[in-house]
Amino acid sequence: MPEHPTPARPRRRRLLLAGGLACTLAVGFALGSTRAAPVGHWRSAEGRATYLEAYDTAFAALPESAETHDVRTDYGVVRVYRFAGHGTARSPLLLLPGTTSGAPMWADNLPSLMQIGDVYALDLLGEPGHSIQDRPILDDADKAAWLAQVIAALPEQSVHLVGLSIGGWTALNLALHHPDGIAGVSLLDPVVSFADIPWATIVRSPAAVLPWLPRSWRDAFTSYVSGGAEVEDLPVAHMIEAGMAHYRMTAPPPTRITPERLGALTVPVLAIIAGRSVIHDPAQAAETARAALPDGRVVVLAGASHALSGEYPEEIAALITDFVAEIAAR
Repeated sequence: MPEHPTPARPRRRRLLLAGGLACTLAVGFALGSTRAAPVGHWRSAEGRATYLEAYDTAFAALPESAETHDVRTDYGVVRVYRFAGHGTARSPLLLLPGTTSGAPMWADNLPSLMQIGDVYALDLLGEPGHSIQDRPILDDADKAAWLAQVIAALPEQSVHLVGLSIGGWTALNLALHHPDGIAGVSLLDPVVSFADIPWATIVRSPAAVLPWLPRSWRDAFTSYVSGGAEVEDLPVAHMIEAGMAHYRMTAPPPTRITPERLGALTVPVLAIIAGRSVIHDPAQAAETARAALPDGRVVVLAGASHALSGEYPEEIAALITDFVAEIAAR
């Protein structure tokens, strides 16, 4: 499929910032995770309180949720929100955020995605948020297992996964290990899925994972990842900053998904690649996705940075709408 030529244009920056930080932290997560403790944990009660206050403030920007569920899995309790949609899609969307951003990062995307149908959004297990890890997550199979258990607990027979950055990798990882119950997968510039992280990004990544470094360093890296966008002082930024400073993740880094493994996928995949992404070579990522995905549709948003969820929310929703309808018509 040809590249999408739509030029970048100004948007509200809530998701632009969140998207940039999500990928920033995905890179840092991949390079800097530690197993110093058995499960992810808050560094202090005061830090947890600071984060949750910021989370609640950022969450207020979302549409009103219809239900809140705390789903018990073998690895901990996962917080899941349901938003009542206005469309008729048979399978609800399940949104998987970038690292450390949580459900509040989808504020700019939810209104348009809810036109497709019901939408679920969750906080990743083992990361800052309302999900609570209580058993070690040791490998990719564990990362797939807890998410498969969440989906099995939902009332619907299937879901359509939508993942940004590390959330995209998480969606692919689940589809490889537990494809049952997945109607389709839509990926927003997924990390370590179609290409490796460039060295230019790797050498900048410590600013994202070392909380004692000046915030200005993290802001500079966030701007780099977000295509040079100015970092603004918004509630979701405070939430992500608090998560970085006060929560310690312990799960191992995500494993690069090889073309051979991509070829084993049995679910349809929409891959939306940011043409200005710095978390991989966009041309290489698109080429790999087109060649390796057995049932794939690949779109390059030429003007988008890795913060594409905030730059192009309506375009992304339109692509997912068409893809969901295509799957339903089969």
